[in-house]
Amino acid sequence: MISTLNNAPIGVFDSGVGGLTVYREIRKLMPFENIIYFGDTMRVPYGNKSEENIKLFAMEISEFLVSRGVKMIVVACNTVSSIALELIKNKTKLPVVGVIKPGVDAAIARTKNKAIIVIGTRATINSHSYLNEIKTRGDFSVVEKACPLFVPLVEENFIEHKATALIAETYLGEFRKSIYDTIILGCTHYPLLKKVIEKTLKDINIVDSSQTCAKYVKKMLDDLTLASRSKKNGWSDFYVSDKPQNFMELAYRFAGVKICKINIKKF
Repeated sequence: MISTLNNAPIGVFDSGVGGLTVYREIRKLMPFENIIYFGDTMRVPYGNKSEENIKLFAMEISEFLVSRGVKMIVVACNTVSSIALELIKNKTKLPVVGVIKPGVDAAIARTKNKAIIVIGTRATINSHSYLNEIKTRGDFSVVEKACPLFVPLVEENFIEHKATALIAETYLGEFRKSIYDTIILGCTHYPLLKKVIEKTLKDINIVDSSQTCAKYVKKMLDDLTLASRSKKNGWSDFYVSDKPQNFMELAYRFAGVKICKINIKKF
């Protein structure tokens, strides 16, 4: 591959700020890569949208990233990964990475009882995308659980609030002392609730989809000989569709990402 393509940016997108957990892990693992991040803050959340609209939003954003010259698209959103990943691949003709396959790979490697819990938004759970992917790998016991209140709790900075512990208990308490030994965090907001989940389900294997996705991105870039050849730290550009100040505050507060400049792109 020519060097200009190697040094082209990676495009990362999510319905809002949750995908910054994926951005953060990519940046840690691949400091020399250039990254363009798009958060669709005008239309967040995607979890309660129709499949038709989710596909529409995904294609609008993907086409924008293509126009910015990206070499790969990372769908840092479980809902879009569940519903529109193949569509994005077919339409853009670029390498496309979602969060589902990497998370499933990690869960299967870690479970000893072949028993896995998947938590996510209603749209992700209703799509059965994790279940279907796991079932292609063998005979596993899988339980799916929608946890819709987790996202607003994270965004309201209620991470350590007693209400969050109570809701986690309501959602997950039934799995305590069960055969299920591994849980996939099927939403990019959920890694911020790791401590709460660990307290609710002690000794469970937690699969962080942001970390597994970043490792998968690195492997794909290496396999395709598309990794950056630069020896300088890469740049990052951030785009949102609405409320840039709120996005910047949330990015720093719960993802540790400090953004000095942000661009607005509306559709």
